[in-house]
Amino acid sequence: MADAAPSAQDLNSGTEPLDERTWIDAEKLLPWLEANVEGFKGPLEIRKFKGGQSNPTYQLVTPSQRYVLRRKPPGKLLPSAHAVDREYKVIAALNKVNFPVAKAYALCMDESIVGTIFYVMEQVEGRILWDGTLPDYSPAERRKIYEAEIGTLAALHNVDYKAIGLEDYGKPGNYFSRQVSRWTKQYQASETSVIPEMNQLIAWFPDHTPEDDMTSIVHGDYRLDNMILHPTEQKVAAVLDWELSTLGNPLADFSYFLMSWVMPSQERGGLSGIDDLTTYGIPTIDEAVAQYCKATGRDGLPNLDWYFAYNLFRLAGICQGIVGRVRDGTANSAHAATMEARVPVLARGAWEFAQKAGA
Repeated sequence: MADAAPSAQDLNSGTEPLDERTWIDAEKLLPWLEANVEGFKGPLEIRKFKGGQSNPTYQLVTPSQRYVLRRKPPGKLLPSAHAVDREYKVIAALNKVNFPVAKAYALCMDESIVGTIFYVMEQVEGRILWDGTLPDYSPAERRKIYEAEIGTLAALHNVDYKAIGLEDYGKPGNYFSRQVSRWTKQYQASETSVIPEMNQLIAWFPDHTPEDDMTSIVHGDYRLDNMILHPTEQKVAAVLDWELSTLGNPLADFSYFLMSWVMPSQERGGLSGIDDLTTYGIPTIDEAVAQYCKATGRDGLPNLDWYFAYNLFRLAGICQGIVGRVRDGTANSAHAATMEARVPVLARGAWEFAQKAGA
């Protein structure tokens, strides 16, 4: 019998040695760390975290502590992408209100140190889970984990972003219109084949976007595997990967999180293959909406079909951007090429929801 294909958990967990493409010169980096990261003392070993097609992420190992370095990838990049300085800014700001993020230590805009700009933060210990069905947990534990995720996202949306110095972190208003424009441009800049549904969506969205009802910090990629759970308790220790964060409409964030409930079960984190979520321990989509609304003071949510169409369209744009980076030779993950097959599937799903929303 053939060995089973490795799971997302296996592919993305742990670290690996540096290779030629991901190389960082430890001898050159160490003096900068000692000068700019409080309490940093070598000797230094550098390893790369597995997984991810976005900003290369490294583990910095010293005798007394472990740190994390996130850098902008080298090579040709799409405009405005991979802004690790923005990641650093939002993490440092959220440190002020004890929101669960890693402690931000230092940002380096000098590209001569490792070849691109980067920042350093603490390594938060805990669990990163990749399968949204949580097969290794009991029903009670599953419910607590999902309720912790929902509560943490609501807490983010309740943060007074002006009070922590993020009033210039994005443009308030017209969020969905601006996002549709952004992902349209990214898709078109990275396009490798004609996908009719993407072109239909690009034509339909501009005249069918909801008005913004409020502005908050939005994470932009809030899902189970972008957070570290406490080592033993079912609570969020740190939210990771703030690359897509900005000021925007919180319903974009929350409806993206809800995509797990409607994504096919073969998709990472998809819950649609579970017949009875209540018995399984995971809140239903209505229960998730009720918890979020109670925590954020909302009376309810509008029809979700438009938001699901938007999120699938956006995911298609993100995946096509990775395909374009494979084409251009700048993708930093060996399995990034598999994204190409996902784009038409996501586009078809987005168009189906758009039709439910009136397209």
